[in-house]
Amino acid sequence: VRNGSKDLIGKSALIPKTEYSMAFGAFMSVLRAKKNINYKYLFHVWQSPIVQQKFHGDNAMPINQITQKDFSLIKIPVPPLEIQDEIVKVLDNFTELTAELTAELTSRKKQYEYYRELLLNFDTYGEATSECKWSTIKEICDTITNFAAAGSFAEVAQNVPYLSEPDYAQLVRTVDLKSNFSNSNPIYVSKHSYDYLWRVNLDEISIVLPSVGNCGEVYYIEPDKLPYKHNVLAKNALLVRSSIVNMKYLKFIFESRCFQKSLKKITSNMGQSKFNKTDFEKLFVPVPSKMEQERIVSILERFDKLCNDISEGLPAEIEARQKQYEYYRDKLLAFEEKK
Repeated sequence: VRNGSKDLIGKSALIPKTEYSMAFGAFMSVLRAKKNINYKYLFHVWQSPIVQQKFHGDNAMPINQITQKDFSLIKIPVPPLEIQDEIVKVLDNFTELTAELTAELTSRKKQYEYYRELLLNFDTYGEATSECKWSTIKEICDTITNFAAAGSFAEVAQNVPYLSEPDYAQLVRTVDLKSNFSNSNPIYVSKHSYDYLWRVNLDEISIVLPSVGNCGEVYYIEPDKLPYKHNVLAKNALLVRSSIVNMKYLKFIFESRCFQKSLKKITSNMGQSKFNKTDFEKLFVPVPSKMEQERIVSILERFDKLCNDISEGLPAEIEARQKQYEYYRDKLLAFEEKK
């Protein structure tokens, strides 16, 4: 990719030979290796710092667009073909293992989704049974609030200035949660702002749902697992807590197809997707006994941890293999540039 956002510039994909015809967008370049270049070597070297620093380093080209001419003048190391083949052989071992783990993760996620829907299938929507009653979110949640509850737009702007340097608390956006705080440019607020936004302080276990933008995403927040000591929720998201229903159970319910379908009905897609707090509070959720909630949670947690935990399970294994790949790629491609 040679035209687009900062994150897309320089991205590449390996397209195998296929019987189907393919067309590429106007802002992409297609590279085909000559006879003295192993095409997989070209793919690996293109992802390495040798090339990527041309796009994102200190002396990088303009961020949003790279001309075809500048693109074609990028230099890469070209060792003899037999060395290229050996490098590819080593690096392919890592990429193949990562691909296998990723396929396994996809399979596990499908299993998790299947059992989640099976366990959370409580008869007809909204109808109580001897095993389960249906309640509105407002009836079972002690807290349903957001950033805007602090006051008017002018009052919030005056009391909550955004800070780029670390201060008393971090303002947690859904983009931070989605990236597991790996994105750049965090936002901080003072103690005054933190106290002013007391309704959305992330100092207890909470569930956060984006109410603007990525509606349907669900984040289970445990304060001691957040990277900053004090944290407060940013705008465009709802904070939910319940002392009546198991919070993990509620998270799984919010993620279920049945609830997501209900949420979609109250979500407006005019421009940016969004829903309001009042409509959200009226949505029904199934509430079985505490014992049944705990049984469901114990089953689904095992799948959830394996599929989504970045410190354990398959995601952690995939991340470790990717780091190994990057380490050996950069070592194997560390050719001194000839002047």
